[in-house]
Amino acid sequence: MFKNIKNDLPASIVVFFVALPLCLGIALASGAPLFSGVIAGIIGGIVVGALSGSKIGVSGPAAGLAAIVLTAIGNLGGYENFLVAVVLAGIIQIIFGVLKAGVIGYYFPSSVIKGMLTGIGIIIILKQIPHFFGYDAEAEGADSFVESSGENTFSALANISDHIILGSLIIGVVALAIILFWDKVLSKKAKIFQIIQGPIVAVVLGIIFYAATQDSGSLSIASSHLVSVPIPDDVSSFIGQFSFPNFGAITNPDIWIVAFTMALVASLETLLCVEATDKLDPHKNVTPTNRELLAQGTGNIVSGLIGGLPITQVIVRSSANIQSGGVSKMSAILHGFFLLISVVVIPKLLNMIPLSVLAAILLVVGYKLAKPSLFKKMFDLGWKQFVPFVVTVLGIVFIDLLWGIGLGLAVGIVVILLKSYQNSHFLHIEDKSNGKHRIKMTLAEEVTFFNKGAILKELDSLPKDTMLELDLINTRFLDNDIIEILEDFLLKAEERNIDIKLVSKRGIVQNPESFIEFFNERPKSSLSLS
Repeated sequence: MFKNIKNDLPASIVVFFVALPLCLGIALASGAPLFSGVIAGIIGGIVVGALSGSKIGVSGPAAGLAAIVLTAIGNLGGYENFLVAVVLAGIIQIIFGVLKAGVIGYYFPSSVIKGMLTGIGIIIILKQIPHFFGYDAEAEGADSFVESSGENTFSALANISDHIILGSLIIGVVALAIILFWDKVLSKKAKIFQIIQGPIVAVVLGIIFYAATQDSGSLSIASSHLVSVPIPDDVSSFIGQFSFPNFGAITNPDIWIVAFTMALVASLETLLCVEATDKLDPHKNVTPTNRELLAQGTGNIVSGLIGGLPITQVIVRSSANIQSGGVSKMSAILHGFFLLISVVVIPKLLNMIPLSVLAAILLVVGYKLAKPSLFKKMFDLGWKQFVPFVVTVLGIVFIDLLWGIGLGLAVGIVVILLKSYQNSHFLHIEDKSNGKHRIKMTLAEEVTFFNKGAILKELDSLPKDTMLELDLINTRFLDNDIIEILEDFLLKAEERNIDIKLVSKRGIVQNPESFIEFFNERPKSSLSLS
């Protein structure tokens, strides 16, 4: 675990700086205590990071669950009751893992996964631009189009000019310039610039800038535009930030409903992020999905027991880890320890970091996820890839993550059905000798009820006085719905003077009586011709 420490240590520091404001912002958006987000980040790093089979995935509180958490806390009668649902959600996730439900993650089309990455990249950019200028009305980590402030993603951008904080903007621009210069130039000059990452330097300069301009009226940055970590007065007040579940409320059926909902959504987000992270991984490691569900379930149990928010694997942190050169799971684990140590030892120093500096880091992360070249690449792959990709991106930007993925998946399924409809058979007209059309219809390898419409349409369009050859030689599976269509067509064929020849591995059949007998010998549900 320590053999890649020269890569994992600097990457973990960058992920720590990305994760800290997101943990706090998601807790704020969820209506939960601020420290609950930090707890979830710590557990996501240390516990889930240690148990997970992902080498570069990073877990923590997720914006996708914020709306569920916000509603649940109010409906369940308090945060302590809600924590019971978090613990139960973790147990349900472990059950999912034992039942090997992780296989679901492999059934999302590549176009939807790429659309998810691109959509998240665009959302990061759109949501971080206001923070970059010092407009911090919306909490860090929010990803919904409609914001809690009453604005939406684009109206917030339109209103930036009325809320610019000069100090935030200046240090944000400096931080962005440093990160880009470090990435494009210095990192290629010497190894020291690969070990000391540009974002780390940007954060240090941000703290220095804040301290130096604190008494400057025009350049000073107010506390509302800085990181805001809770600062305990002593050990007892620090311990007092932890909350514990009220298991006396476990008999409340609403708690079980919330638990199952969170387990389902958290598992789905995790599996999608696992797929996306594996695609981003330069070493193309494959994460065991069932083990990931077990790790996430364990993390949620621990998080719920000590007052943390629910946890999922998070693409923003994972992509920051990859872009910073993280190689093994040690990066995720170390970032968890950094979260723990920092909130105990240096909370006052953390609260000197301008949000605009962290926005600069996230803008670079977002751009690398949503490069314009990817749109051209997907377009060149054809409409079957491009349409689900674009729908996923638009859904994420204009609604939220889960809606975007759901819409992209729905369009992907429609595309599959359409191509299945088109590819159910091949129709070939051989000749028109003897006053009869000679038509050969070759069915595909597997023909299911999805293909009913196409086959029925072609059979009904056959002209009178036709010789039809139905080729089933390569067909391995024929659904019962298709067999019924063919049997029904036999009754019409005689009226329309259509002669039929069936060619299969069982031989050739040339008259309707034996044709019907051929199908009547099948199993009742389908015909296997392999």
